[in-house]
Amino acid sequence: MGRGKVVLKRIENKINRQVTFAKRRNGLLKKAYELSVLCDAEIALIIFSTRGKLYEFCSTSSMMRTLERYQKCSYGAMEASYPGYETQSNHQEYLKLKARFEVLQRSQRNLLGDELGPLNTKELEQLELQLETSLKRIRFTKTQFMLHQLADLQNKVHTFFWGSAASFFLLCMQLLEFCVILG
Repeated sequence: MGRGKVVLKRIENKINRQVTFAKRRNGLLKKAYELSVLCDAEIALIIFSTRGKLYEFCSTSSMMRTLERYQKCSYGAMEASYPGYETQSNHQEYLKLKARFEVLQRSQRNLLGDELGPLNTKELEQLELQLETSLKRIRFTKTQFMLHQLADLQNKVHTFFWGSAASFFLLCMQLLEFCVILG
């Protein structure tokens, strides 16, 4: 028994939409990888999230080479009738995104303390300020978490102490009654 037809429409709930995007994106990337390995196919996959984050997969060492090959195959007939503006525009957009991605990677490496050699004094000061600000936020969050845990522990100790005291009091009363009975 097969599945019924599912009507594809935009998921209205933002959280569900993000979860579905992440799952399907990972599935798509996995399928692209599997297809490239199993069939020795040359695959280039580019995905942009609604927030503009880039996800890409390329089965070869160069995404550019694969895209150029794609352009030659699919736009070869169109280039005869149209100038290469659209292709060039897409290529430039890709180069901008690739450069942005590399800047973000470099920034991440700098934040981790790697590749600091090429930075000048001003850039190092900005990086230090950024790290100090992040550290303050982390410490504040950690302090809030620890205070919350401390309050929980105090409540547990209070409950245990008063619960134990009440149990001890009842036990003493029972012993006293037992002593009276024994007489």
